[in-house]
This record gives sequence, structure tokens and C-alpha cells, in this order.
Amino acid sequence: MSFPLTTAPPAAPPPHTGGILPLIGGTTGLLTVATLGIALLLFLIIRIRLQPFVALLAVSIAVGLGAGLSVTELFGTVQKSAAVSTIEAGMGGILGHVAIIIGLGTMLGAILEVSGGAEVLSARLLSLFGERRAPLAMGLTGLIFGIPVFFDVGIFVLAPIVYAAAKRSGKSILLYAMPLLAGLSMTHAFLPPHPGPVAAAGLFHVSLGWVILMGALVGIPSVLAAWAYAAWIGKRIFVDVPQDMVEAADEAKAAVAAEQRAAGVTPQEQPVALTTVLTIIGTPLILILAATFGSIALSPSTFRSVVEFFGNPFVALTIALLLAYYLLGLRRGWSRKSLETVSTSSLKPVGNILLVVGAGGVFGAVLKASGIADALAKTFNDVGLPIVVLAWLIAVVLRVAQGSATVAIVTTAGIVVPLVDGASYSQAHLALIIMAISAGSIFASHVNDGGFWMVAKYFGITERDTLKSWTVLETVLSVTGFGVTGVLSLLI
Repeated sequence: MSFPLTTAPPAAPPPHTGGILPLIGGTTGLLTVATLGIALLLFLIIRIRLQPFVALLAVSIAVGLGAGLSVTELFGTVQKSAAVSTIEAGMGGILGHVAIIIGLGTMLGAILEVSGGAEVLSARLLSLFGERRAPLAMGLTGLIFGIPVFFDVGIFVLAPIVYAAAKRSGKSILLYAMPLLAGLSMTHAFLPPHPGPVAAAGLFHVSLGWVILMGALVGIPSVLAAWAYAAWIGKRIFVDVPQDMVEAADEAKAAVAAEQRAAGVTPQEQPVALTTVLTIIGTPLILILAATFGSIALSPSTFRSVVEFFGNPFVALTIALLLAYYLLGLRRGWSRKSLETVSTSSLKPVGNILLVVGAGGVFGAVLKASGIADALAKTFNDVGLPIVVLAWLIAVVLRVAQGSATVAIVTTAGIVVPLVDGASYSQAHLALIIMAISAGSIFASHVNDGGFWMVAKYFGITERDTLKSWTVLETVLSVTGFGVTGVLSLLI
């Protein structure tokens, strides 16, 4: 059995008039527009430092016009009765699916963060595994807590725990930080409700249950490989605990406590129960997976409808959030006002993410409407690259060039989705294509990635040692994830 290749060669792209470059002619002209568009996108983000949302939107418009789309096709007309424009369809089509999930997931993570769930989780794991296996406990903490919490928030919340473990043992902070970062990075790349996999699932029209399942199958071996590298590099490079960051973390913790008091959140002496934290994190995952497999295993019935209702991602995440509100908030003395304050403040950073994801949807819609996607499909089919290899390679190039994993995912998905339209790929295989994109999006984090500097500064690592540890760790995650995805593609 061999890797499935890209779709069969499509019909010749429809001719367009009114564009800027169609005079170059047919497929060659469209591929030229696509190449120039991606080059322009990278130039705007890397050299001009233009905000990715603005860069993606500007390039989408330029590519559309260059490929021959008319102004009316791109923007619609003044009359509201006219057909929805390409830009509106691309933006609305993806955000209608993604915005609710990211919003609910963000609020859930904020409640877990402010309630002290991370500290409870890490403390219990440290006591369970003991001092010798503290790095493994740190890795599991990042893996579990990283499911509902964004990567940068996870670093902010969990870094003081890493400082304490490294200080107590007298060993290199890399021994504890790298496993933690591997767990956070794996969940950020492969699992919902994080923006990348959720956005890709929306673009590919894949059930989140399949994304969760394939994310676990691909992500767990990947993170195990990364933990093995973390154990190796942690014994070879000694980095002391950064005292200035310890002091800064203490100040930040005091500031958060002050904000909680101002918001009406009364600190509790009794810590959150570990079972409560795991129940809240696990509830949406179980419900979504049950709905996915229920739709396959169960015949149409009232019971199946009930399972599918509660397993809808919108419903499952709402249930988890309400559980968090009660179990971590109201039952522990929080006021309704404090819950509102924490939830609202958590949504402030989400706007940028949603706009970037929406612009990625616009880019994909323009590629499809202009005929560029068909031209790309024909070209890649002639090359003979399996679709998972192609998806990973494109994501790697975009990631290394511009740094952002989210931009790499949404841009790659925009390029790849039209290549599989009309093909007989199963939901499972489409989910694996998403895994290939996700794996490529975390390859070789280096100096153009904000995560690189966050890791270096939070844990007091020199740039050279960050390249040896964090950059290689991300590459191990990426390459292993791609390898596992390839193997699973052979079996499905």
C-alpha cells in the first residue's frame, strides 16, 4: 500500500479576464501569481513587519486580482441581494465554525488558570512521581494543562513551578522546562480547542472528534520523542534558575492575586481537587469523541441524536465552561461578577487570532475561486508527492520563513484544502492531513518566532543554548509527528 497522492488532475482552470497577470497564460500564469503572492506575504510579514491579518488580506486581494477575479467577484456589489463576495464567503465560512470554539475554550482555560488548577495538577504529579521523575511530572503537567490553555499562558502560569523544581534539585532548569514546553507545544499544535487545529478542521470540514483522535495518536508518540531529547539535552547543558525571573514571577503572582481581589475573587485556602480539574478538562473531549464514534457505530435513533447533541463542540465546551464556573468558581466563593470579569478579560487577546484565522479563510477562498487551486493541484499531481508530504513541506517552509505557527497552519490549509476538494478522502484521512500541517507548523522555532524569545527569557537561556534545546525540541516534535502521520496514512 502506498501514500495517497493528491487528487486526480483537474480540468483546466477557468479563464478569467480583468486580472493583472492572466496575459502570462493559463496554468503558468496562475502558478506565477501564486508564487508571487506567497513571496509577497512573507516579505510583508518578515521585512515590513506588517500585522499578519493585514498581510494575509492584502495578499488575498492582490492574488485574486492578479489571477483574473473581477472586483465584483472579490468584493461583491453595493446591492445586498447580490451573491456573497469571495472575501465575505472566505471570512464568514471559517469564523462561523472557529470563533465560538476558540472563545469558549479561552474562557475555560482562564478559569482553570486563575483558580490555581495548574498548581494543583503539577503538585499532585510531582508527589506521585517523586523527585527522580520530576521532569516527567513537568511534562505531564504541560500535556494536560496545555489542552485548554494557550501556549504562552501555560508558560506564564507554570514557569514558577519549573523554577521551584530546578532550585530544589540543583540541576539544570532545562531538565524541567523542556518536557513542560514539549507538552504545551504538542497540545497547541495538534489538539482542539487551540486555534490552529480548530481552524484547519473548519477549512477541511472535518469533525473535531477525528481531529482529537488523530491529534492524540500523532501527538503522544511525538511528545514522548521530545521528552527523550529533553532528558538528553538537560543533562548536557546546565542553565541555572534565573533569579530575576523568579522575582518577576513572584511579583506577577502578587499582581494576579490583587486583580482577583479587585474582581471579587476570594482566594481559597483549600486547593482545587485534582479530580475536579481532570473532570473539567476531560468532559468536552469525551463528549466530542462519543458523538464522532456514535455517528458511526449507532443506527439512527433518539439516543444517537442525544449523543450527537451533547457531543457537538459548541455544546460540549459550553457544558465544560459551566462546570468550571460552578466547581472552580461559585462553589469556592467566587461572585458572578468575578466570573464575568475573568471571562471577559480572557477574550481580549483572542481578537488577533480570530482575524488571522479569518484572513487565512479568505486566502483559501481566493485560491479556489480564481482557479489557482486547480492549477496547483495539477502541478502537484504531476510531481507525484503524497498529500501529507506536500502539506508538511508547505507548512515547514512557511513556519521557518515567518515564525508564526498559526499563520503557517491557516495559510497552508488555504493552499491544500482546494487540492482535496472533490476527492474521496475519509474524515480520518483529512484529519491526518491536518496533522501533517500542524506538525510542519512547529518545525525549527528560531529567532523570528515569538515563542523562541519567550522560552529564552522566561527560563534564562542564552540564544545559543535555546537553539540547541528548544529549536531542536520543536524539530523533534515536528519530524516525529510527520513520521507517525505518514505511517497512519498507510494504514487508513
